[in-house]
Amino acid sequence: MQFLTVAEVAAMMRVSKMTVYRLVHAGELPAVRFGRSYRVPEDAVQKYLQSAYIDPGQSQGSAG
Repeated sequence: MQFLTVAEVAAMMRVSKMTVYRLVHAGELPAVRFGRSYRVPEDAVQKYLQSAYIDPGQSQGSAG
């Protein structure tokens, strides 16, 4: 299992480091704390991205 730093996850997802910290603290992205820093399992990032994927062919709201 390979672990990524918050900065590496942010670069991979093209978001800020603060966004990654928010995801970790909200429990949406699992992480392990090593001392004062967090490490995120690489497979957890892949699973998060797959679960967040939106199929453009499907509607997201009620047609009301």
